[in-house]
Amino acid sequence: MTPDAETTATDGDSAAPSIPFSSLGLSDAVMRALDDVGYETPSAIQAATIPPLLAGRDVVGLAQTGTGKTAAFALPILSSIDTARAVPQALVLAPTRELALQVCEAFERYAAHLPGVHVLPVYGGQGYGVQLSALRRGVHIIVGTPGRIMDHLEKGTLDLSELTHLVLDEADEMLKMGFAEDVETILAETPDDKQVALFSATMPASIRRISQQYLRDPEEISVKSKTTTSSTITQRYLVVSYQQKVDALTRILEVENFEGMIVFVRTKNETETLAEKLRARGYSAQAINGDIPQAQRERTVDQLKSGALDILVATDVAARGLDVERISHVVNFDIPVDTESYVHRIGRTGRAGRAGDAISFVTPRERRLLDAIEKATRQPLTQMHLPTIDDVNATRLARFDDAITTALANGELIETFRGIIDHYVQHHDVPEADVAAALAVVAQGGEPLLLDEEDIRLPSFSRDARDARGASGGSGDGSRAERGPRRREGGPALAPYRIEVGRRQRVEPRQIVGALANEGGLSRDDFGAITIRPDFSIVELPAELPPATLRKLEGTRISGKLIELKPDRGPRGGGAGRFSRDERAPRFARDERPARDERPARDDRPARDDRTERKPRKPRH
Repeated sequence: MTPDAETTATDGDSAAPSIPFSSLGLSDAVMRALDDVGYETPSAIQAATIPPLLAGRDVVGLAQTGTGKTAAFALPILSSIDTARAVPQALVLAPTRELALQVCEAFERYAAHLPGVHVLPVYGGQGYGVQLSALRRGVHIIVGTPGRIMDHLEKGTLDLSELTHLVLDEADEMLKMGFAEDVETILAETPDDKQVALFSATMPASIRRISQQYLRDPEEISVKSKTTTSSTITQRYLVVSYQQKVDALTRILEVENFEGMIVFVRTKNETETLAEKLRARGYSAQAINGDIPQAQRERTVDQLKSGALDILVATDVAARGLDVERISHVVNFDIPVDTESYVHRIGRTGRAGRAGDAISFVTPRERRLLDAIEKATRQPLTQMHLPTIDDVNATRLARFDDAITTALANGELIETFRGIIDHYVQHHDVPEADVAAALAVVAQGGEPLLLDEEDIRLPSFSRDARDARGASGGSGDGSRAERGPRRREGGPALAPYRIEVGRRQRVEPRQIVGALANEGGLSRDDFGAITIRPDFSIVELPAELPPATLRKLEGTRISGKLIELKPDRGPRGGGAGRFSRDERAPRFARDERPARDERPARDDRPARDDRTERKPRKPRH
C-alpha cells in the first residue's frame, strides 16, 4: 500500500465532519432513505470511505465499533446495485449471526426507496430451506457468516460468479474466531474484478496480508480516536462482593433512570439465573445466550426494541452485533477479564452520538482488572456508591408523584372517580385524605412503597492499597479470580475425557475449548487440564455430564475429524491412553482461554481441516 493511498479521518466525537450526505454522490433513492431516518451529516468513517467506494476503489477501513461502518459500505453498494439482474451482486461477510442480521436490517432500511432490491441473511442456526428458496427467487445482496457461506458454496447452491462487491466486516473478529481459511477461500472463488472493502478495528499482520493479497491498490482509511470507548458513555464502577451483586443491581435499577439495559454475565447458566431473579423482583427481564434457539433470540431482541422488554441478561457472544437504540445502560455484572470484551460490551450503548451509561461491578480481588481497563481505554472510571435507603425512597416518592400528576391530567376519569370518592365519604364518614391513602395502599398491592431495612454494607478498599495476603505473596492479589473466572465452591468435580484428535491434526487448546463449549453448552469453568498427544487428547470436563450433552459432544468434529469423546479409562493396549501427571502438558491457563466472543457460533464454527487458522496459502483463481 503506497503512502498516498492512506487517508486519516478524525473521530466524529472530536471533530464531526461538516459536509452533508448530499455532497458524497449517493443515489437519489438512497438519499431519500437517509432523509427518512433523519441522517444529515456523515460520521468520519462514512465521509472518508463513501467517495472512494463510489469511485470503484478497494478500501481498508480501520475504525472502532459504533462509528457507523455499516452505512459506510451499505450506502455506496445500494447506490450502484443493478435491480434488473436478480443475481448476488454484493456479499458482506460478518463474524456472527447477530451482526449479520443487524447489517441486513440496515441494508433494508437504506433500501426503503429501492423496492426491487432483495437482501438475504445467510447464517447458521437458520434452516437451509428458507435460504434456498430465497436464492432461487433471486437476491441482490447477501449478508452472511463465513461458515454458512462456505456450506452453500460446497453444495453448489450459491453462485458468486457475478459478484461486484465484497465486504469483510469486523475482519479481525472473523480471523480471531478461526475463519481465516474460509475467508480466503471465499475471496479466491469470487471474480477478480470485484470491489473489496475490508473493515477492522485493528490491523494485525493477518489482516495486512489479506489486504495486500486480495485487494487492488486499496485506499487505507483510519479513524483516529483519543480513546477506544465513546466519550458519550459515562463509565462507573461499584465495589461489591459476589454475594451482594443481585441486591446491588436491584438498588441501581431502583434509582437509575434507564430505558433499556443489557446486563453482562460470564456464563450461559448465569444469564438464566439472573434473569429469573430480576423477574421475581418485578422487572421485565429475559436471558439471551448461545443455547437459546435463534428464532427465540430474535423475538427477544425485537421485544427489547419495542419496549415490551426492559432488561436483557446476556453473554458476550450473544450480545455481539446488537444495536438497539433503547439501550441506555450497560451493566457488567461480571467484569470481563480482557479489555477488548469491555470495549465491545459498553459499545452497546452510547452509539451514534447518543448518551449512555456503563456500570461495572468489581469485587475487591478484581481491582487489577479495573486498572487494566482504565489503562487500555485511557479513560478513568468513576467510583459510585450503592444507593442508600434514602436514595431509593426518594426515587420511589418521585415516581409516585409523577404517577399522580399523570393521572390528574386525565380530567374525564378524575371526574368519574371523584363522584365515587364523594359517595364513599358521605356513607362512611371518612376524611378524603384517608380515602386517598387507602387507594394508595390498594395501588401498591400490599407491597411497601418505602424501604426501611438496613443498608447493604459494602467492602471498602483503596485503589492503591494492597491487602496483607497480596503484599505477602499470598493468594489475595494473585488469585485465579484476578486472572479469570473462579471455580466457586460446590462446583462440579472434573474427570478426564479422551478425544480422538491430537497434534497430527494440528489442534490447539483454543480449538478444543471452542468446539466443546459451543456444542455442549459448557462454560470456561467447566474445563480443567488439556493435554494434547500425537493421536489423541485428554480433556478434563465435569464428571457428571448429562447424557444429552455427551451425545452432542460425541458427534463433534474438530479440524474435520470426529472426536468420539468418551470418559478416559486409563492405559490402552501398550499404555497409550493415560499417562502420569509429570508427562502431562501444562494446565491450560484460564486467562489464555479464548473469550466467549472469540469462539465461533455453534453453527458457524470451523469444522474442516481448512477452517483452522494455518500458514497462509496461495489463493485459488
